[in-house]
Amino acid sequence: MKKMIIFEPAMCCSTGVCGPSVDPELLRISGVINNLKNKGIIIERHNLSGNPQIFIENKEINRILNEEGAEALPVTMVDGIVVKKKAYPTDQEFCKLMGLPEDFLRATVRRASGGCCCKSGRC
Repeated sequence: MKKMIIFEPAMCCSTGVCGPSVDPELLRISGVINNLKNKGIIIERHNLSGNPQIFIENKEINRILNEEGAEALPVTMVDGIVVKKKAYPTDQEFCKLMGLPEDFLRATVRRASGGCCCKSGRC
């Protein structure tokens, strides 16, 4: 099974989804990562302010930071290879990079017999 690691810029908390205005991209990433983990996919997320040591220990990430600065973050690696810099993977990229079916991240909604999601069949 493939392993994905996302190295993120310094944020105030481990997810970056705190404070008065939440970045919708960080909210999406948090949801995708939780979804993948709940389905048994191996994925790690490291925040520069929360765990700077791992940025130093990973030679490739250390090199990127020294050459390009923190502006290169986030950096996504799969099995030790950098696959994306300066942006988070899209949902489609997550699936492709991890060898998952395209619909793996899509939510499934069960509908009542009336064709909509409410009990009476009328919305």
